[in-house]
Amino acid sequence: MSREGADKVGWLTSAAKAADGKKRLIAALKSVRENSVVPPGLESILRFYPALKRWAKLGRPSGAAFSCAWFHQPVRKGVLTHTLKRCATLVAVLASAALAQTPSPCACGNTPPGRPAPRSLKPYTGAPEDLRPFSKYTTPYFEFYQDLIEYNGAARDISDPDLKDVNEVRIGVLAPLYDHPDQVLGNRMLNGANMAVDEANAAGGYCGKPFRLVTHNDYNNWQNSSAAAGIAKDSAIWGAASNEAVRMIYDDKVWAMLGSISSESTHIALRLTLKAETPLVNSASTDPTIPETIIPWYFTDLQDDRVQGYTLARHIYTELGLKRVAILRVNDRYGRFGVIKFRDASRRLGHPVVIEQKFMPGDADFRRQLQVIEDSRVDAIVLWTDVGPAAMILRQMRELGMKQRVFGSHRTISGTSGDELVKLAGPAAEGFEAVFPYDPTRTDPRWLDFNARYEARFHEKPDHFAALAYDAMQILLDSICRAGLNKGRIRDALTGIENHKGVTGDMVFDPNCKNIAPLFLAHVHNGSVEYRRITMEKPYARVGEDGVQYAGPALADEETGNLQIGVFGPHADEIVHSAEMAHLLSTINGKGRTISGATISLIAIPSQLSWGKASDELVKAVYQDHALALIALDRPSSHLAEQIAVKSFIPVVAISSDRALTTTNIPWIFRLPEGTPIEQALGSLAEAIHRAGPNREKIRNLLASGTAVGGVSFESTGDPR
Repeated sequence: MSREGADKVGWLTSAAKAADGKKRLIAALKSVRENSVVPPGLESILRFYPALKRWAKLGRPSGAAFSCAWFHQPVRKGVLTHTLKRCATLVAVLASAALAQTPSPCACGNTPPGRPAPRSLKPYTGAPEDLRPFSKYTTPYFEFYQDLIEYNGAARDISDPDLKDVNEVRIGVLAPLYDHPDQVLGNRMLNGANMAVDEANAAGGYCGKPFRLVTHNDYNNWQNSSAAAGIAKDSAIWGAASNEAVRMIYDDKVWAMLGSISSESTHIALRLTLKAETPLVNSASTDPTIPETIIPWYFTDLQDDRVQGYTLARHIYTELGLKRVAILRVNDRYGRFGVIKFRDASRRLGHPVVIEQKFMPGDADFRRQLQVIEDSRVDAIVLWTDVGPAAMILRQMRELGMKQRVFGSHRTISGTSGDELVKLAGPAAEGFEAVFPYDPTRTDPRWLDFNARYEARFHEKPDHFAALAYDAMQILLDSICRAGLNKGRIRDALTGIENHKGVTGDMVFDPNCKNIAPLFLAHVHNGSVEYRRITMEKPYARVGEDGVQYAGPALADEETGNLQIGVFGPHADEIVHSAEMAHLLSTINGKGRTISGATISLIAIPSQLSWGKASDELVKAVYQDHALALIALDRPSSHLAEQIAVKSFIPVVAISSDRALTTTNIPWIFRLPEGTPIEQALGSLAEAIHRAGPNREKIRNLLASGTAVGGVSFESTGDPR
């Protein structure tokens, strides 16, 4: 604002004070003057300063008028005060808006984090004892990768550049963007990174300087000529990734890099960071040997193949009890290095991999490998590949009539709603399970908001390549702002991160700067993908995973004069004595479902009575009337019947959706979903009595066998099949 403009604002401040004395308006105008900010429209008002000032000197004359173009109306001398009020009020509003838009002093780099505090994690990655190498035989005299990687160079001492000489803050991106089989994945990764950068720039960037991504294509180092690539390579060889990384650092002068998907290119870029002392952030490569180079410039927010392989092995061998497992993998570095840790874990858990088959990138026919696996008589197959090949393998297994359970690495699932695997494989995907870095079905606002913004911009749901790149870029941008424009301090800010809450969820970083948060298990069920948390830890107790068995004394048969079933629940008396139930019992007893001429009858135990009286009636039905089984009609009745069953050894069919009933290791509870007609529960119990006889133990064993009884079958845990 010019001195003359400031004087005009000052005069209008005084005029406003004289006109209405509002301190808020005076303070706003004073702030405009002190901050030298002229909001849009203020100059238009100030153009009328001379006329208003001359008018003020006239005092209170009458009859004359002048034209104020700002209000587009004549203003009489007698309304000077009103005019000043209106002008001053408008100035105050515009001034306040200008102050709101005035950037606050930049805090980036003002308080750099300093050297990260030493920290350790023992054992490496927090691996359980039974998954550690040679843990059964010896204790190593030294173990690597347990302590924070140190950097003791001089990069921290380099002075930050003068902001006047900085036009933009550049960050390099190395990703397969074209002429590459993974170019779709690379562009999704770039989308996520771009979105994070654009949002940071909208919030002010780095002290008003914009962040900018400088992209370089990660060429296909293996020179595949496949349908997926769409073009045969003729010049891109191993040196391509190195050349691109060199250009980013020395020509583009980036402050940090993001990339890549392929582990070989990431390895090459990481070697260069050791020379150029430039941070490298990754969100897509799972090769565990990358951070094991002990190069202090690396950071990744994706759980690596060690965590994935150990977690899969724990699920397959310990949780599910499978023993003979085959591997089917893509024959590239991702597949070759990815399965190593799963093979190691399989051997340590006592079940070495039976057979390993591989296929070339771009292959579409896997029948030969599948036939070899089928001939090996395995229980399960582990796939280490991408969504497309995984879907084709599942379809071809279905064509060949193969029934083995199938598991996969994280790249066999896309993590989007209406997952790509389900779309491509259809019904053949049913039952497929894979590890995944986060739960894409959760409903916390931050995740949902990110999905909405991403879909609005890119017209598709974000997969894990996009979502994890967004998180990684946000972490990097925040580290740059905290550290300032100094690569050594940016590295310190990244290395010091132990926990982070991103849009994909909670992350935990070990001393090697890699995310080791527990994974999720994706399970295809009824045409959709469900997720649950899963860890590599050995469970300290097993409750119901292998089914629930009755191991008590053998039970004697009840007297066969009258075979009774207790019905316990709200208004049980009305239900038992209804015409419909009488007709059903007549049908059951008339179809030969009796033993030695005995008939089935019902005992009504209404639960709407006082709880003590209802309990007494239930105990009487079990101990005095010798009921062979109970039907509980709702959740409260089911839980009380469960307690009686523990003591009296009587099977209970509970009509309730409360899964807690079947997770307490009680072998007498069989659950049907809430809303199941009582006729279905009665029909199942009546047939069980007819087939097993008047013996509670035998009735229980028949229900737990998985055999369909009266149109109903149960798991050994008591849950419905």
